[in-house]
Amino acid sequence: MKYFHNEIEAKWQQYWAENQTFAASNNSEKPKYYVLDMFPYPSGAGLHVGHPLGYIASDIVARYKRHQGFNVLHPQGYDSFGLPAEQYAIQTGQHPEKTTKENIARYREQLDKIGFSLDWSREVRTSNPNYYKYTQWIFIQLFESWYNKNSDKAESICTLIQEFEKNGNANVNAVCDDNIDPFSAEDWKSFSSEEQQKILLQYRLTYLAETEVNWCPALGTVLANDEIVNGVSERGGHPVIRKKMTQWSMRISAYAERLLQGLETIDWSESIKESQRNWIGKSVGAAVTFKVKNHDAVIDVFTTRPDTIFGVTFMTLAPEHELVAQITTPEQKAAVEAYVEATAKRSERERMADVKTISGVFTGAYAEHPFTKEPIPVWIGDYVLAGYGTGAVMAVPCGDERDYAFANFFKGTDGMPAIKNIFNQDISEAAYGEKGGFELVNSDFLNGLDYKSGTKKVISALEEIGAGKAKVNYRLRDAVFSRQRYWGEPFPVYYVNGLPQMIDKKHLPIMLPEVEKYLPTEDGQPPLGNATVWAWDTEKNSVVSNDLIDNTKVFPLELNTMPGWAGSSWYWMRYMDAKNENDFASEDALKYWENVDLYIGGSEHATGHLLYSRFWNKFLKDRGFAPTEEPFKKLINQGMILGMSAYVYEAVHNEGSLNIFLSSNHFEGSVDLTSKSNMLWEKHSELFTKKGLTKEQTEWVVFRKIHVKVDFVNINDLLDIEALRSDKEFGEYFKDSIFIGVENKVVKESNDTFKVLREIEKMSKSKYNVVNPDDICNEYGADTLRLYEMFLGPLEQAKPWNTAGITGVSGFLKKLWRLYFDDNGSVVTDAEPTADMYKSLHKTIKKVTEDIENFSFNTSVSQFMICVNELSQLKCNHRAILEPLAVLVSPYAPHIAEELWSALGHEGSISTVAFPKFEEKYLIESEKEYPVSFNGKMRFTIKLPLDLTAAQIEEIVMADKRTQNQLQGRTPNKVIIVPGKIINLVG
Repeated sequence: MKYFHNEIEAKWQQYWAENQTFAASNNSEKPKYYVLDMFPYPSGAGLHVGHPLGYIASDIVARYKRHQGFNVLHPQGYDSFGLPAEQYAIQTGQHPEKTTKENIARYREQLDKIGFSLDWSREVRTSNPNYYKYTQWIFIQLFESWYNKNSDKAESICTLIQEFEKNGNANVNAVCDDNIDPFSAEDWKSFSSEEQQKILLQYRLTYLAETEVNWCPALGTVLANDEIVNGVSERGGHPVIRKKMTQWSMRISAYAERLLQGLETIDWSESIKESQRNWIGKSVGAAVTFKVKNHDAVIDVFTTRPDTIFGVTFMTLAPEHELVAQITTPEQKAAVEAYVEATAKRSERERMADVKTISGVFTGAYAEHPFTKEPIPVWIGDYVLAGYGTGAVMAVPCGDERDYAFANFFKGTDGMPAIKNIFNQDISEAAYGEKGGFELVNSDFLNGLDYKSGTKKVISALEEIGAGKAKVNYRLRDAVFSRQRYWGEPFPVYYVNGLPQMIDKKHLPIMLPEVEKYLPTEDGQPPLGNATVWAWDTEKNSVVSNDLIDNTKVFPLELNTMPGWAGSSWYWMRYMDAKNENDFASEDALKYWENVDLYIGGSEHATGHLLYSRFWNKFLKDRGFAPTEEPFKKLINQGMILGMSAYVYEAVHNEGSLNIFLSSNHFEGSVDLTSKSNMLWEKHSELFTKKGLTKEQTEWVVFRKIHVKVDFVNINDLLDIEALRSDKEFGEYFKDSIFIGVENKVVKESNDTFKVLREIEKMSKSKYNVVNPDDICNEYGADTLRLYEMFLGPLEQAKPWNTAGITGVSGFLKKLWRLYFDDNGSVVTDAEPTADMYKSLHKTIKKVTEDIENFSFNTSVSQFMICVNELSQLKCNHRAILEPLAVLVSPYAPHIAEELWSALGHEGSISTVAFPKFEEKYLIESEKEYPVSFNGKMRFTIKLPLDLTAAQIEEIVMADKRTQNQLQGRTPNKVIIVPGKIINLVG
């Protein structure tokens, strides 16, 4: 009976679907276990073999936990709003919903083929109105909340209004906008409704504000910092500039300290925790206020070194700082404006990363030192960011390397005085940046003090004169929550006299309108500005035509949509109760599942999704909607499966291709891509003369590497040129190309072969190194794919894919099959297994159990192979061994395990059969095979019980015929016996 993986896998995938085998219950007496993968964005390219890595690992754990008696929730869905679908819609006019549905269908087909134990009855799609109605609802809750520092949590805005009505805002301790004017209870009551709304906007957890944003003109939208890589958009590589726009923002900064402290309570990798700590960026220091001379303005700075205040040599503002235009002198105006314009073209990340370039412009203005009253020149420089701290720094070159470099770079120019040294240390070569080992000098009342005592004293002095106070600062900034695009969640917001009003929950969802074009409007409004039916009728409580807007009962709706991270910031809760039509999840479901026990996904989400999710979870906990403070107990970041790319070397002259390609072996050991033209001229001069090149001109021929599809390359790295020429995508380019092969011959005119260069890179469609999991499943089986991906190496590490290596795993499954079947059918017997058979099984039970608990899946696969080899050698076909072996294999290779379990006479699925328990007794050795040596040389072995004494062992050995043959009648001078180790006869 042969192993036909295609038939077996199709059979059991159908069985699981029809019987809802993996559907979890919200009402179970079993202990719960919630295992979750970061849900995918359904791209048009579908899955490649790198994508399932984390899914396979989570599925092994999910299946293992079911075997252990847990009620396992293992759901899947789609993060289905996203820029790619919208970009495709802009190019083709096809609605993003259509392409998204098509892509999801493709993903589902691929996921099913790999045999994941997912509860598809709970599937979510962030772009479905029945899902995003609750994303809209959460936005409303944020709008209707403020952060009370006294209780250290978010509260209903109603409690703030009550405080305003009783006492005004004098005693309010909130996370809010800066510089809010004080008012009394009487003032509050006298304010108009519009005035009250404007004040409340300064406290709400989601609010409208004019902020510096990352604007991508090509994409027509604002991007978050984590969506920008090397100064360009992560999606498409488009330029990004900084500009001011009125945007919705969220006060994630209110949760900065709790986000930091919460990291100590969760089982995440230290690298991810450190990424979040750095992103949050807690600093302890002081806020200091400097007056601007000849202006009714002040510059507020935050410094971690207030003890160095007498070393302030100049001040630097971010180019975007609101004071720049106000305080710049007429003489400096042109230079300042040019610098501001140039800086706007650089992203914040680019500016932060560029520590080598020194640039800046003097504004012509001066600040006043709070103690000495001396003038301090005010500069602008792009190393200061408007969104970090106050957007201004007091520059102390003697104690800061960057300030030191800046001061020396502009030394001798107008507005740059000599560096003030306040340390009893030499700073002629470098700044003194240490916090110890010095006494302050040239520092008035701080002279003779060290860092700690100086800091304490200067803060007290600043507070006395009203020029500063102690402060804790965070790098974490409020998150911009608006995007100027179509394919995203609409805001449940309409505007009355420019002020935002929330739409009642019972009228949600507010669905995306139809538009003719997905681009921004001609006057620069977001794509929703193209909608003709996008106004809110407050009497009908419905969306109506824009023509009906009268600003009395019909009002304009918000034109922005929510960012890509909105729907992914709470989706794990929706899985708990995905079909609930009244709430995002019932209280009972939330209480039962609590949070995710195991979360698997990429580390690239460290400061994006993983931070926003924690923020929203904490907020929902504050407001009584979530049961736990943290969403994900344990997080594992799977590594990347890398592709083996294929390159060909192409001859190029004056930037144009000569349509000549040279086999990669000619470049082995050489990185010089220009020296091969002479070699080619000597043997193939006619190729160049046909191109109109002389021998001298060929010296300018260089070679560049270009990708070709790995599909056209065999295991020996040889290129199938005819297949390449027949390809729909590549064929035209290579149709008339000349390939110079391994032996420096034209391939078409000889038997020469053409070798490609292989390099390990990220697996990507653009690199043509993608391996489709469907092809692996069809040829080798899903179980082989699952085992091989785990076998490649530790889950967290990156590892290269090599299809040639998969045959070993395929052979293992066939060998496993042959333990149960021969050509005629089942060979399983009920006979009692031998001790060695039990030993092999229980070694494997122990190893696999430990490996799954420790997420060391690769070593489990190795142990399976060892076990099957041992059992094959022992000719084991014993039920008592093979039944638990099938269960052991089940989490890794579920299809073959189901088939074997069924063949053993069992009904139903193997998925909930108890996992085998390790028994130590089977590994305890009862016998020892002793080497018997004569004068130190081993002559034979003898198997003896381990409980024998030395005297008993000696008696048995001396009576053995082999001993007598060796001694030839002699009596040994000495018999050395160490029970359990050695036997040695001497003399």
